[in-house]
Amino acid sequence: MPLAIVLGGTIALVLAALWAGRPGAGPHAGIRRAVLAADRVTTGIATAIAVAALLVAVFAGFWQVVARFATETPSVWSEALVRTALVWMAFLGLAAAIRTGSLVSIDMAHRYSRGAFRRGIEAAVLAGNLSLMGVLFWFGWIMAERVKFQEMAGLEVSISWGYAALPIGAAFAVLGALGQFLDHKSEELEMAV
Repeated sequence: MPLAIVLGGTIALVLAALWAGRPGAGPHAGIRRAVLAADRVTTGIATAIAVAALLVAVFAGFWQVVARFATETPSVWSEALVRTALVWMAFLGLAAAIRTGSLVSIDMAHRYSRGAFRRGIEAAVLAGNLSLMGVLFWFGWIMAERVKFQEMAGLEVSISWGYAALPIGAAFAVLGALGQFLDHKSEELEMAV
């Protein structure tokens, strides 16, 4: 049942993105502008939080090394904080990776195709991204709900805070995928040789 819902949602969003991505003026152009504006804001927020999570992981990891080797009293909370911060960084950074075209990059086919075939490749990539994000959202939400009464060793907070990165990161990444489809960017291709 969950996979059928994800598949239905993916198909509906791909069809809506194909409609909104048509050239010209009209109601679809307004929706396209609104999605791209929301994408700019949400991807910026997700990227900023991912960078902050990386900084937290670096400083907690540094403290773990200092505490273990300089003071010879290992820190009980730093390893759990590093692990949780890295999970948040990865799943929130997913939105930026998708938006820049770095997650699913079919550069050879995209580079040498034109017209409807190119749009078909982009729609297939969008469908793959949306399907993956739908599964991550659905099962991440379920896992966060299941473990809400368990605590992380060392941090003494609910382990749901760690699992919440999956549905939240997937929600940000959906907007990134739609933004990538409506305003295609392939920044990694500019650096490729």
